[in-house]
Amino acid sequence: MSALRDDDHLVYAPMVAADVDDVFALEQQVYPHPWTRGNFTDSLGSGYNAWVLRERGGALLGYFLLMPIVDEAHLLNVAVAAERQGEGLGRYLLDKVAACARGLSMDSILLEVRPSNVRALAVYQQYGYAEIGRRRGYYPAHDGKREDAIVMRFVL
Repeated sequence: MSALRDDDHLVYAPMVAADVDDVFALEQQVYPHPWTRGNFTDSLGSGYNAWVLRERGGALLGYFLLMPIVDEAHLLNVAVAAERQGEGLGRYLLDKVAACARGLSMDSILLEVRPSNVRALAVYQQYGYAEIGRRRGYYPAHDGKREDAIVMRFVL
C-alpha cells in the first residue's frame, strides 16, 4: 500500500472510447461473468461517470462506472487488475467514487456484490458500506443457475 502514498505514478482520468478494449480485457480477467464490450460503450454513450486508473506508463490498473439517480449514485462496476489486488487500489478507487458522487451532490452510493465475491465484500465493509438488502437471483452463475446480490449503501 505504500505505493499509493505517492500518486505521481498514477494517472486517474475519465474513461473514453479508446480505453474500452483495455477495460474489457481487465473485466474478463477478474470476473467470472464479465460485462460485454457493449455494456461499456453503452455506459459511456449514456454519459455515466466512468473513470480509469493507469500507471503513468499506461498499464490499466482499474476502473469504475457510476450512474447518478436523483440523490443516490449507483456504482455499476468497479475492478482492479488481478495482479495488483491487495495493494490498496480498490480503496483508492472507492475514494475516487465517493469524491465523484459528492461532486454530483449525491447523498449516498448504492452497489450490488455477489456473496461469493468475498474479497470485494470485505473491501466494501471495511470502507463503510452496509448491507441494506438482497436481490434474489440477480447474477448469472455457473450451469445456468443464478446468484443473489447483496445490496450495499455508503452514506456520504
